[in-house]
Amino acid sequence: MIQTADSADTDQAGELRRAMADRLLAQGWISSPAVEAAFRAVPRHLFVPTGTPLDMAYATDAAPVAKTSPDGVNLSTVSAPWLQARMIAQAGIEPGMRVLEIGSGGYNAALLAEVTGRDGLVVTVDIDPDITAFASVALKAAGYGDRVRVVTADGEHGYQDDAPYDAIIVTVQAWDIPPAWTGQLVPGGTLVVPLRMNLVGRSLAFRRESDRRLASLSAELCGFVPMQGTGAHQEHSFRVPDPGGGHVTLRFDQSLPDAPSQLEGALASGPVTEWSGVTIPNATSFEDLHLWLASFLPGFCKVGAGKGTALASLGVSRGWFPYGAAHGDSFCYQASRRLGGDGQIEFEFGAGGYGPRAANVAAAFNDQVRHWDASGRDLPGDAFAFWPAGTEIPDMPGPVSVFPKAHGTVTVSWADAARRRVPQAPAPPMP
Repeated sequence: MIQTADSADTDQAGELRRAMADRLLAQGWISSPAVEAAFRAVPRHLFVPTGTPLDMAYATDAAPVAKTSPDGVNLSTVSAPWLQARMIAQAGIEPGMRVLEIGSGGYNAALLAEVTGRDGLVVTVDIDPDITAFASVALKAAGYGDRVRVVTADGEHGYQDDAPYDAIIVTVQAWDIPPAWTGQLVPGGTLVVPLRMNLVGRSLAFRRESDRRLASLSAELCGFVPMQGTGAHQEHSFRVPDPGGGHVTLRFDQSLPDAPSQLEGALASGPVTEWSGVTIPNATSFEDLHLWLASFLPGFCKVGAGKGTALASLGVSRGWFPYGAAHGDSFCYQASRRLGGDGQIEFEFGAGGYGPRAANVAAAFNDQVRHWDASGRDLPGDAFAFWPAGTEIPDMPGPVSVFPKAHGTVTVSWADAARRRVPQAPAPPMP
């Protein structure tokens, strides 16, 4: 069910909406007067689940859950306003444009309708009939029922009936870029997609330069629920039992170990903690570190510490440190420690390892942290490219990440970042 004008304090909602827009503007997320006007106009509280507090509905970083599976997995959320504003900016949405949104909910489509205006077109597609029904009712309640076309369909195929589009915005996390998306863009059109690359996601704005490739314009750290339907991608997971109770779950994508069963006894020995010597000042971004590790660290994985495990008590898998690596009978997780006193706080990166080869996997992790520090910081937003299947990928100056997909290949060129520091080649795989 949705909120209604009778079930919410509309005066308070208006005040909170204006305050939200003010914050987005002050923080630099809003890109134009048209986008600002959209955030001031669209009543977000009508698009969140019934019972959502108004202050949460209008919090700039809140993403209320719209639907969960029977086993508690989030299937749909209302994206945080800062991210919606950023993706609209990435897509370069302007009045009169034709826009396809893949992954519905209603609120983002209403924002797009405000920005594109009466001369534009907005189509929103979702595979889940519950979500499209919710979006249709909410759009009508908010006054956008005749301005947004809501379609129940598998977003993998886009929506050919109203193609071509000036921009396509994908609001679910995709593992691949299907031909329908690029094929339904006008020449020079923009695709904004939260793309998953060996477990690490970025909202990437791609321009359709030709049939040969998509070139990125910008990149933004983000998180979305995964795509369903034909475009769903199955990751691999392995549960490592903790002798004290519970399990630690290691999730893999393209770095799946040959024999993950060797890890069963890893938590019986360790931890061994090693430090990299790489530090970073407090409140400084290091978002590209994980993308570097996903590219060059053998056995890269996501670490989920279950309740009752020793790793859970250390805060592993929460916040900015959910990653690690596994090799053979051992694995490690990313660690950090605070250095310095008040006013000069910095943090050192490291790794904690478990298993007979704990020191080796931790050392390999820290080697890549040092390589990132030398050659991978400050990755530019135009470093990403998508090469459709069958196209030849030219030689590029290294380091270069390569992420094979079903419909093509994603590459990330670190050359510009490397030029800012002393270039170093990635370390070889562990023996």
